[in-house]
Amino acid sequence: MIRVVRDNHEATRVNVHVREHAFVSDMGLSDGGGDEGPDPHDLYDSALGACKALTMLWYARRKGIPIGDVEVSVERDRSREREGHYLLTTTLQIGGDLSDAHRAELLSVAEKCPVHKLMTQVTTEIITQLA
Repeated sequence: MIRVVRDNHEATRVNVHVREHAFVSDMGLSDGGGDEGPDPHDLYDSALGACKALTMLWYARRKGIPIGDVEVSVERDRSREREGHYLLTTTLQIGGDLSDAHRAELLSVAEKCPVHKLMTQVTTEIITQLA
């Protein structure tokens, strides 16, 4: 279970608890928040980047691919979000002594990470209820 609890010392800051981990989320200054942490869009977008990086690392370890540094950049275009179109562009930087075939294989794996699939191939149902 993930718990999100308001920090009563700040106008919009919340503390997010995931298993034994905790971090802060907040709204940006332009939205009236204190910008004390990533906003919900940042968290959504970063889930995609983290999933792609971790999926490539897991796959490379499993297949014995000599992967080095991994960096995934995620850029958003939410200019048409209200019209139902949210564009995320991910750019992969992969280090290591990799052949072109390894790079192509890792790109293919990154495109199939579980969060990518959730965002593009799955219908998500959300139930919101009062305790």
